[in-house]
Amino acid sequence: MPEQQQDQGQKQGALRRIFQLIPGILLCGAVTVISLGIQAAEERVFDHPYIEALVVAILLGMAVRTAWEPSARWRSGIAFSAKQLLEVAVMLLGASISFAAIVASGGLLIGAIAVTVVIMLAVSYGLSRMLGLKTKLAILIACGNSICGNSAIAAVAPVIEADGDDIASSISFTAILGVLMVLGLPLLIPLLKLTATQYGILAGLTVYAVPQVLAATVPAGIVSTQIGTLVKLVRVLMLGPIVIGLSLLVARRRKAGAAREGTSKAAPISPFKLVPWFIIGFLVLAALRSFQLVPDIAIAPVTKTAAILTVVSMAALGLGVDVRVLSTVGGRVTAAVTLSLMLLLGLSIGLVHFFK
Repeated sequence: MPEQQQDQGQKQGALRRIFQLIPGILLCGAVTVISLGIQAAEERVFDHPYIEALVVAILLGMAVRTAWEPSARWRSGIAFSAKQLLEVAVMLLGASISFAAIVASGGLLIGAIAVTVVIMLAVSYGLSRMLGLKTKLAILIACGNSICGNSAIAAVAPVIEADGDDIASSISFTAILGVLMVLGLPLLIPLLKLTATQYGILAGLTVYAVPQVLAATVPAGIVSTQIGTLVKLVRVLMLGPIVIGLSLLVARRRKAGAAREGTSKAAPISPFKLVPWFIIGFLVLAALRSFQLVPDIAIAPVTKTAAILTVVSMAALGLGVDVRVLSTVGGRVTAAVTLSLMLLLGLSIGLVHFFK
């Protein structure tokens, strides 16, 4: 009898926690619907979105947060959307990665892309720290500039336990420069006398998001689009090792902190706890996709679901951001992102001239 009462109490507690999440999730969902509508309108007018829905969601969320501070009734659902739903979205993205397609592009190009990403990670992080930015914000900016913009920031943020202010500021400023890159990069074709192959590599190395790569390369022709997309996918694939490396680094620092506090004899940490569950899921889905165990018909729905969940998470982050905090780091973040992007562009131009 006591056991039945305990089970019933646990079920009621679980249901209560679920119901507590609903208001905040619905609020984030409403912001998401509006953001997706704005992106759809952009696509109808311009054929492609210059400002993606996830950026619109952050800005709308911040606008709502500025006018109204959510009470405790909303906060649990907002927090759940910002963290758990984002982790699910990152995991689902693994289904869109095929290791076979990456390997087929050639070892020299893959190596050059990997080296470029690693160099820019170090340079971007160093610049951000020199400008006085916090460690976690510097990591987000470095990953966003070096790998895949908003997606990289969103994937790395839960691993390093970045707060909403850092995530929103890094994504907002990265998004602005991402749009400028799409508009301005084609101007380099006649200036630098780039071939279709060279321009495709340049776009894949410097433009942040896959849709933005398509927008930047379509004017240059199908060859540039194909090569740019391939190079971009190699950059995206770098996200897995980088996130795992950051996970191990965070775990090591926690262990060192425990040792300083006299708790070094704690039980060893399982490898599955060192690497976040959603990154393991990401790699498993990528492997299944590579071995063609994920049917082609399922790729589009899974990718679309991941995109929508990411927008919901960005709406949640926006709803938790105090604009006054962003204003204190705006100039330094802008400088860090801009300088990092300029260095990435210079390094990439040198690389494309190597691939004649």
